[in-house]
Amino acid sequence: MTQYKRIAIDTSKAVFTLHGIDHQDRVILQRNLRRAQFLPFFEKLPPTEIVLEACGGAHHWGRELTALGHSVRLLPPQYVKPFVKRGKNDRNDAGAICETGARPGIHPVPIKTVEQQAQGMMLKVRETLIGQRTALSNTLRGLAAEFGITTAKGLGRLAELLATIAADPALPVEAKDSFIILGEQLGRLDEQIKMLEKKVAAAHKANPLSTRLATIPGLAAIGSLMVATRVNADDFASGRHFSAWMGIVPKEHSTGGKQRMGGISRAGDERLRQLFVLGATSVIKAVTRPGGSKLASPWLLKLLERKPRKLVAVALANKMARTAWAMMKSGEVYRRPAAA
Repeated sequence: MTQYKRIAIDTSKAVFTLHGIDHQDRVILQRNLRRAQFLPFFEKLPPTEIVLEACGGAHHWGRELTALGHSVRLLPPQYVKPFVKRGKNDRNDAGAICETGARPGIHPVPIKTVEQQAQGMMLKVRETLIGQRTALSNTLRGLAAEFGITTAKGLGRLAELLATIAADPALPVEAKDSFIILGEQLGRLDEQIKMLEKKVAAAHKANPLSTRLATIPGLAAIGSLMVATRVNADDFASGRHFSAWMGIVPKEHSTGGKQRMGGISRAGDERLRQLFVLGATSVIKAVTRPGGSKLASPWLLKLLERKPRKLVAVALANKMARTAWAMMKSGEVYRRPAAA
């Protein structure tokens, strides 16, 4: 029998706070470790249950501690927060993590592999660059409007705007030089985004599960690759559990025997939820176009007749998530429902 029943770790960049209990649930370890002391401390311990919050760096330390023979669980931060007593500090946080780890109903976060983190990073960098490009294009349009120069919406119109600026003889040289800098920066961002999109497409084609999931209407290469690399179907008992983990199921406000369902819970993976809802929105947009209803399922058309589009998009995203889980669990291909 090991000395410790469970050790909880509150991680940070340089200091790690440990909270350990024995088999009678008595606190027998409360100490801070520097980064250089962290792994050597656990190398000396026999296999022990270790719990951490699923935050920045947790997956790395989870892999390192697992390699040392320990049993590691990553806990969702939203489940740890209610167990923090009074003031928030590192020791109270570590105690709350240890208390949360004792609850049998807490579903842990799967530890990501290095490859999963690398592919997720590629998608995150692409998203960051797109945000920077949007900010730069808005800056360019706003500054041009101050000189009375405007153009239609869309990234494709920026080249036309820059050409108009360059040909305007009334603009001062300093203003034109600033616009040239913005235009060059936008060009570099375009090249980098296209390069990342090629890498995403290559990773998508190389992943059989991702290519199979992409056949679900609305779930394109990026969404299917993210699901294939982040989600293990065996971690969920059903498709509803998967959609609930993503936060696209109604949140209950029931009491006194009366069931009251509210908006979606928005718990879990925010990026995955966003991709599913955006994919569902694109499907609804295609269905509502002339002739698009011929390809839609009767369920979707009837729902669009009764409910607002945004609500239908969330319902369809829920359905897409359940379909994705079923395809991952069974290994089958997507079967399109009968059209209306």
